[in-house]
Amino acid sequence: MPVDREAVLDAAKYLRDVRPLDPDELREYVADQPHEAVVRQVLREHAADLGIVEREDGTFVPASDEPVHPDFDGVDALPREYERVVEDLLVDQWGTDWHRGDSGKRLRETIRRFKEQYYRQHAVEYDEEVALGYAIYHLATYYAAIQYVLDDLAEGDVLSGGLRVLDVGAGVGGPALGLFDFLPDDALVEYHAVEPSDAADVLDELLAETGRNVHPTIHRETAEEFDPDGEYDLVLACSVLSELDQPVETAQKYVDALADDGTFLGLAPADKHTSTHLREVERDLEARGATVYGPTPRLWPGERPSDRGWTFDERPDVDVPSFQERLAGASQRPSEFYHTEVRFSYSLLRTDGVRQHDVSLSADRLLKLADADDRVTDRVDAVLAKLSRNLADEDANPLFKVSDGSENEECYAVLVRPTSLNRDLQAAEYGDLLSVESALVLWNDDEEAYNLVVDEETVVDGA
Repeated sequence: MPVDREAVLDAAKYLRDVRPLDPDELREYVADQPHEAVVRQVLREHAADLGIVEREDGTFVPASDEPVHPDFDGVDALPREYERVVEDLLVDQWGTDWHRGDSGKRLRETIRRFKEQYYRQHAVEYDEEVALGYAIYHLATYYAAIQYVLDDLAEGDVLSGGLRVLDVGAGVGGPALGLFDFLPDDALVEYHAVEPSDAADVLDELLAETGRNVHPTIHRETAEEFDPDGEYDLVLACSVLSELDQPVETAQKYVDALADDGTFLGLAPADKHTSTHLREVERDLEARGATVYGPTPRLWPGERPSDRGWTFDERPDVDVPSFQERLAGASQRPSEFYHTEVRFSYSLLRTDGVRQHDVSLSADRLLKLADADDRVTDRVDAVLAKLSRNLADEDANPLFKVSDGSENEECYAVLVRPTSLNRDLQAAEYGDLLSVESALVLWNDDEEAYNLVVDEETVVDGA
């Protein structure tokens, strides 16, 4: 006999704010008194609508809308359960020796091909073989990268324990898995993936490994075709914007789908083309009314940057996933197939005016980077965001990209004389604000950029 779902849901709505929902108790409120396992399944299927999460003891309680602050200390590796799913898919397709013989050769050629297509900015068609190759090569690094970006949001108290998420161009699911594992187990996630290609099949298998409070749906449509239903607390657009014919117009549709306090998170590889393209999209969306939350700052009222905007973060490498190790190990050139560097560009946009750094500078004594040309050879004070790790060669003076959101040309801080008074330049994290006193402004003809020379006369403090 079918269960009376409406009766279960009515009872749940009545009791959820009174005490934890116990399926064994809840069945007593339904006329035919279904088995508690049936009641539990109904609650799971409607958890997102009811706004409830399942606890380890099997009861359900209202999800928290409070900001989450996970105890995050970086990412070492792709979890074993996700490795196992990918390995099982490879074995199902080609057998236990999938990494050898013709199948291994085909996979390596597939990876070479989509790397070359990506490098040449050509479209990549994601059939089943490409999807598995993509999982082998990219899954672990995207899984890691997204969590560092989410940590920025969590530190700003703008990531809650109850999320409606839209993942545009979800691919095989690296960012999604990173999101789920970053959040606490008792966070409620209504997750919608937009992915038209065969990558959705890999994603579907990986989603089966996610926690009890993740409620996923896959929409096999393109980003352009999909019509967002309702509002979303978090929209992910990871490694997809550079592949769209109309990236700004398509992204705008998803920015418009944000909840009042929602965030649009764009993520791209750190290479010059995709990174600067992401920044172009960011600036076009800002011109249309979005607020740049971070990591690029807007410290001067009415000013926006117009430099090329190549900025990226870099974090510790992840361990080589087992499936990547096997494919690379069977190659005469294994380095081609190792991909463990976590280097990425990202953009966080909102529509409520909230920024990561709530700072509004005035020109009384501080240098505005837009005016750097007027101050060449002068000593200046400035407030800047650090937007890179050390970009210099090993034996050269440490070099860091900096920004205040007004610059027309690239600007860098060059550390020529480290002291105890300027060590915060090296110690600061990506995106941190720095107060700089008495830096020397110089123009670098070779790089066509301004350098702020930090020496023994310069004081740098975290702002």
